[in-house]
Order: sequence, then structure tokens, then C-alpha cells
Amino acid sequence: MTEPISLTTTDGVATIALTRPEAMNSLDIATKEALLAAVTQVAGDSSVRCVVLTGSGRAFCVGQDLKEHVALLESGSTDELFTTVERHYNPIVSTLADMPKPVIAAVNGVAAGAGASLAFACDLRILGESAGFNLAFPGVALSCDTGASWTLPRLVGRAKALELLYFPSTLTSGESLELGLATRVVPDADLADEVAGLAAKLAAGPTLSYASIRQSVNFSATHDFGESLAFEGSKMTLTGASGDHRRAVAAFLAKEKATFEGR
Repeated sequence: MTEPISLTTTDGVATIALTRPEAMNSLDIATKEALLAAVTQVAGDSSVRCVVLTGSGRAFCVGQDLKEHVALLESGSTDELFTTVERHYNPIVSTLADMPKPVIAAVNGVAAGAGASLAFACDLRILGESAGFNLAFPGVALSCDTGASWTLPRLVGRAKALELLYFPSTLTSGESLELGLATRVVPDADLADEVAGLAAKLAAGPTLSYASIRQSVNFSATHDFGESLAFEGSKMTLTGASGDHRRAVAAFLAKEKATFEGR
């Protein structure tokens, strides 16, 4: 049986790929458990300096595996079914959003429902031209999950977020770019190389700085201005005492290229 997730690490870049192309990388219980294990592993691995999340085949991820979902409903296994948000989706997306390193979504095809939500939790979303997003939750009479209620309004604003959630349709890569859901759109054939180049650049950069910036932006979303200034100050103290900062300043004065170790 093929594993539902693959995890490879090269030169500080960890790539997590959903590997159920025959099911458009939908999320059954086995896949969710494997994905949670993978994101937890890379989050805690100090040798990983950048993370890429992607899919295989013609989809990034179409969200919940509805075949398994229906089977669980019909079998009366509602406990197994309706605890998946707390057991799987919430910890997966929290780990993606909170890990102290940059995360890129390489969106190779349609990202729907929880699949779209996973991409929205990443820092950067690079889309192939044939890719797109669909907030498919109302189509199966469910609420949104996997952080969409938090991430989507912050990407497109409250009014547009509600419109996209109430009236889901597949947004093209071009529409996604216009709305701010996509960071960049590239030809499908160039997606892997584009993401590899971007990930390599981030992995070679000042990853303690990136982590502190990421944490500061996340903190400011739920705290007032004064609290956010204080948090910024703590992160400036942390990064200012780092070896990366000292090396960067010395390299600047010497008109040389700095090298970073993430500490």
C-alpha cells in the first residue's frame, strides 16, 4: 500500500507531499494522521529551515475524503467522524501556522475545502496556472474548518471572505492572484523549479529572523498595538543577540555576502 504522505529533506528544505493522486489527495483518517506526524516532525527539526507543502497529480488537496466520510456516517461512527477537527485538522493547521520557519504552499492543482485552508495557513502560496481555490464547505452543508475563518478574512477582508464561503466556486489562479490568495502564479511546468528556488533562498537566509517576523505578525493579529510593540521588542532583543545578526553586520561593513546559521 502506498503511503499517503511523502517527506523528503534536502539542503534544509523539507518537502511534504500528499501522495493520493487517485483520490485527488483527499484527507482520510490515515492521511490526516500521517500529515500531522510529518508537520510535527519538521516543525521540531532544527536542521529544517524551510518547509514546502504540495500535492501529487492534478490536485493539491480537495479536503475531506467524502467516501470515507459517508461510510462513517452510514456506519454510525459519528465519534470518529466529528472529533477529526480537534484530533487532526486543528493540530495540523496550528503546527503549519506556528512553526518557527517559513512555509510555502506549492499549489499544483485545485485546493478545496480543508485543502484550501491548509494553503491559506502557509506564508507563501505559489500556484501553477491550472491551480485554483474553492471554499467548498457549504456544498456539503458544513461549516468552514482548518483555520479558514481566521486566515481567509485576513487575506481578503471580512466581506469578501463571507462571499467566498457562502457562494463557493473555483477561483482560477489569476483570480486568486488578484484577490491576494496567491503570492505568485507560474506556468505549471515551472512550478517545481520556482518553488525550489524560493525555498532554497529562504533556507539559506536568516531563519531566526524569519521565525521572529512570522511570530510577530501572528501575534499582532490578536493583540493590540501596545502589546504588539512589546512583542516586537522581545523579538528584536532575541535576533539582535544572535550570531546571524553579528555576521550580517560584519558582512555589510566588509561589503561581503553574509552567511546565516539560523541562530
